[in-house]
This record gives sequence, structure tokens and C-alpha cells, in this order.
Amino acid sequence: MAKRANVLWFRHGLRLHDNPALLEAIADKEKGIALIPIFIFDGESAGTKTVGYNRMRFLLNSLADIDSQLKAIPNNGHGLGKLYLFQGNPAKIFRRLNEQYQLNKICFEQDCEPIWNRRDDSVRALCHELGIEAVEKVSHTLWDPRTVISTNGGIPPLTYQMFLHTVEIIGPPPRPVEDPDWEGIPSPEDFDIVPENICYVAKVNWQGGERQALLHLAERLKVEERAFKGGYYLPNQANPNIVESPKSMSAHLRFGCLSVRRFYWSVHDLFKNVQIEAFYHHIQMAGGEHITGQLIWREYFYTMSVNNPFYDRMEENPICLNIPWAEPNSEHLERWRSGHTGFPIIDSAMRQLLAEGWLHHTLRIRWQCF
Repeated sequence: MAKRANVLWFRHGLRLHDNPALLEAIADKEKGIALIPIFIFDGESAGTKTVGYNRMRFLLNSLADIDSQLKAIPNNGHGLGKLYLFQGNPAKIFRRLNEQYQLNKICFEQDCEPIWNRRDDSVRALCHELGIEAVEKVSHTLWDPRTVISTNGGIPPLTYQMFLHTVEIIGPPPRPVEDPDWEGIPSPEDFDIVPENICYVAKVNWQGGERQALLHLAERLKVEERAFKGGYYLPNQANPNIVESPKSMSAHLRFGCLSVRRFYWSVHDLFKNVQIEAFYHHIQMAGGEHITGQLIWREYFYTMSVNNPFYDRMEENPICLNIPWAEPNSEHLERWRSGHTGFPIIDSAMRQLLAEGWLHHTLRIRWQCF
């Protein structure tokens, strides 16, 4: 009889901390069910359909970091295992794995955007066919977007204020789950499937991975603490420093190397502690619900996209105004792409994109505007 196993399917949640899907995957260790952590290069997941050097390197850093952590976890006198990489269609890969191992569960973090529905529905259909339990956990967003939509009467909140009102009814987002207990988890035998070697070179060193994300968070919290004690908030906006290393957590949040719940509650707990210290020193501090406002905007846009397959375009999008844009101008478009429009904020951001692979959210606009 084939050895039984639970699969932890990494997609965007590339971390071991605050990972409820991971906790579900190891919950059956007392039954002797092994853990198989995998990532699938399917040409879509983690933004690999159209990807530049920087983004791909960040992804590979993140996968290597998980693999290194798994190998370093002591378990029955040896490392727990490793991260298995596959290339191909997820449903076909899971079918092959089930032939080698009797799969008990496939556990994964919710990808709420509609572009992932076809991929996930095909895997759920396979699980139903083969008698495998498909377990989806919410941890890429602060709240479950579907709960937000349900609370708002079955439609997504179409204004930011409406979104704030809805999540106020739901209550604060859940705190991060506990770290996994690795003791006694059976390890699977090595697979014969070997992924193709992938090698990309980035132009700059945006280091990916969970451990790098947590180090980056610790540095970011120091900046936040200095700002709180100085009586202001949003230090990256109130007092930007373009000389030091960037403090943005965007890449780590997008790939899930850092839990958004860890980030949210770390900032709020820090602010509360600073408030308590200020109170004992008779210093007045204003309320700080807005200190994680950018994370709430992130939730707002995720929620609006859930049931809208045309969310990324103007045409056929039921919640988007149809604006009669000017006809595309190839010369203007090239100036925009290369950072030579003559508008400093536009040009600096586009040059940052070309050099680093990331840009400020100010530039998330349609090119037809130029």
C-alpha cells in the first residue's frame, strides 16, 4: 500500500510563519501521514506568466529560503525534508503524486483573484474524483473577501468608506496563527521527478525569502517606532528617505514571504505599546487606526476583484467608467516606458521599475493616460 501524505501547495504564501494551510497539512502527523511541500511552475502562479529577471529572482530566492529552512528543521535525527519543485499542470501533477503516494489532503492558501479560479477549480474537481480533501485557508488577506462581500449584502463595497464600514461590522482581522510544531512529522521518500534548472540574473539585489522578509520587517518596525515616538505616522510618506535602503514590504507581501496579518498586528501592537509609554510620561497621542491604511486599501481592491473576471480592464468591467481615451501614441508610450515623459514623479518611478523591477503604487495606471 502506498504511503499516505498531505500536500502543502505553495503558491503566493511563501513562508512558514502564520501559515494555516501548513498547520492543516501537518495536523495528521499522529496518523503517520507524511508532509510533501511543493511549488509548481505552471506558467501562471506567482506571476510567472509575464515575468522579468528581478521578479523571477525574488521568487527563486523565496523558494530556496523555504527549502533551506525545511532541510534545517531537525526531525527524527535528520532534516524534515525539502521543497519539491515541479513543472506542468497542477491537476496532472497531483494525479501523478497520488499514484505514488496516497494523498489524503491538498492544503493551500486562498488566492482570491478570479484569474486563479480555473486552476483551483480543476484541482478541486480532481480531489473530488480521487477522494482527496482540498483544504483552502485564508491568510493572503486580512479578512476573507467573500465574508466582506456577504456582510455587504452580497456585493463588493464599491467605495473605500463603504469597505471600512463593512469590516468594522466584521471586526478586527484574525491574529497570526502559531508557528508549526515540527516534531514527529513523517518525511516522504525522495521523488524521481526532477525540475528543470532555472537560472536568472537580476540587475539589483532585492533579496526574496521569508527570513529576509522578517529581517526587513524588524528594520521597518524600528522606523515606525521612531515615527510614533516623534508624533507622526506613515514615515515613508511623512518623512521619506531616498538615500537609505528601501523600507517597502510590497514584494514580500505579494509573494507571501511575509504574513499580512503579522505586518498588520506588529504595527498596531507597536503603536499600542508606544501609546502606553506616552501615557505614563503624560504625553498625549492621537488615535492611529489609519497607520495601516495602505494594507486596508490592499484589502479593498482584492475584495472588489473577487467576483469580477474583468477587473483588470475597462471594457466589460461592470464597476468601471468607460472613458473615451485618446488613441494610443507610440512615441508617448515609449517615453512613458523609458521614463522620459518630463513629469518627474512619473519618470522616477518608471526608471525605478526598469532598474529594480518594482515601482511606487502611484504608477499603477493605464498607459492610455499618456
